[in-house]
Amino acid sequence: MDIFTQAEILLRDAQYETWAWTGSAGPVTCFENAALMGFVHVFDSADALLGTWKENQQTVLARHAASLRGAGAKAWNVYSVFLTPGQDARRGREIERIEEDFSLTRKIARASITTPDDVEKALLPLLSIRSKPLLGASNFETRLRTRLKDIPPDAVTAFLSETTPAEIARILGATS
Repeated sequence: MDIFTQAEILLRDAQYETWAWTGSAGPVTCFENAALMGFVHVFDSADALLGTWKENQQTVLARHAASLRGAGAKAWNVYSVFLTPGQDARRGREIERIEEDFSLTRKIARASITTPDDVEKALLPLLSIRSKPLLGASNFETRLRTRLKDIPPDAVTAFLSETTPAEIARILGATS
C-alpha cells in the first residue's frame, strides 16, 4: 500500500488542498485548509523515523517559512505527520512519544501503517467527525412507526406500502 497516496486521498476527501514536495530527504505531502496546514512524512522503517524526524521537520519548515509567517492564526495549527509501515513493537511507544514534543509543530506519529484503515486512524485528528450509525438487526418498520407517532397510523401504513403520494396526501388531509 502506498501510504502517501492513501493519506492524500483521505485529506482531499476531508476538503484539504494537497500537493507533493520533493525538496527534503524524501517526498512530503503538504496539506492545508482554512484552519490548519501540515506535512506528511513517510519513513521506510521505525528506526529511520526515529532517527530523522526532527531533521525532516526542520527542512520542511525552513522551506515553507515565508508561507507560515503569512498564515496568521493558521500558523498555530501546523501539523507534522510521521508515518511508517515498520512494525517494531519495542519502538512503537518511542514513536508515539514524538507527539509529546510540542516544539515547532503539532505532531502525529505512528508505526505499523499497513492498511488504508491504519492511515485513517492515524489521521483522525485532522479529519472531520464522521458518525457511523450502529445498525443492528432491528425491524425498520417498527422503528419508523415509533418515530412517526404523531402521524396517523393509516397514513404511515399507506406510506410504507405502495400507495400513491396523492392517496397519502388525501389520508393526511382527511385526518387533520
